[in-house]
Amino acid sequence: MAKLGKRTVAVREGVDRNKLYPIGDAVKMVKERAKAKFDETIEVAMNLGVDPRHADQMVRGVVNLPNGSGRSMRVGVFARGAKAEEAKAAGADVVGAEDLVEKVQGGTIDFDRCIATPDMMPLVGRLGKVLGPRGMMPNPKVGTVTMDVATAVRGAKGGSVEFRVEKAGIVQAGVGKASFPEDKLVENIKAFADAVAKAKPSGAKGTYVQRVAVSSTMGPGVKVEPSTLFGE
Repeated sequence: MAKLGKRTVAVREGVDRNKLYPIGDAVKMVKERAKAKFDETIEVAMNLGVDPRHADQMVRGVVNLPNGSGRSMRVGVFARGAKAEEAKAAGADVVGAEDLVEKVQGGTIDFDRCIATPDMMPLVGRLGKVLGPRGMMPNPKVGTVTMDVATAVRGAKGGSVEFRVEKAGIVQAGVGKASFPEDKLVENIKAFADAVAKAKPSGAKGTYVQRVAVSSTMGPGVKVEPSTLFGE
């Protein structure tokens, strides 16, 4: 078994891996241990009682974090005419139609979030093999296929976060930075947890939210008592 480094031992000290902490305490512990030379991202991971291989157990959605994500998001929009102009006015970083499709097909992706108007989807659909594996394919279920491109762009720029359950039944997201005040992080985490709870699929059986943990980029995970998130 590999020997743990001094830094790893130090940041894990005081964290009981078998204990569930109230969300406020968990966030405080994670912030105290975020000692990297950069502003670490605070992440939340939730183990759900679903099997995403079944269509009626897929969990997917988007949430607007009340205090933003702290991340600078580059937004690309597939649109024409007036909708393209709306997207530019709302702050989109890259806007185009056939020209943007060709650019992406060539391997150049200058955005982190992708939005499209419905009429563009026959074209954008060709990019499934490129955007799909990156989790960037526009989808009406998360508001990225829409005629209201201005609102979608502002939401993406302002801290909206998409989530989708992974094969192992885990959903996770970055919900802020270590530099955020504790109360702001708690608000963001509760907003994310609430969105996941509301996205509970019809096929979910038994306990939906099984485990929750909060961590920073370089720090240990701290298990959270779910009732302090949902008030159960």
